[in-house]
Amino acid sequence: MRLDKYLKVSRLIKRRTVANEACDGGRVMINDKPAKASTNVKVGDVITIGFGNKEVKVEVLSIQETVRKEEAGDMFKYL
Repeated sequence: MRLDKYLKVSRLIKRRTVANEACDGGRVMINDKPAKASTNVKVGDVITIGFGNKEVKVEVLSIQETVRKEEAGDMFKYL
């Protein structure tokens, strides 16, 4: 699954366009490498997202095309 879509489906970022802009701005990294929005996400990847002066680091646990809001948190775990 594309990185921008994963960020939206997992609700780490609310909108796909915002996820795209974050990737283009170099604020999203996968396994400590800068990632484009089209990068494929795999189970076990570590995603780091920079929000201003705060950084969020998560590990991908599952990949699903659609997920309910209550279950979105099960797709990743915070590190």
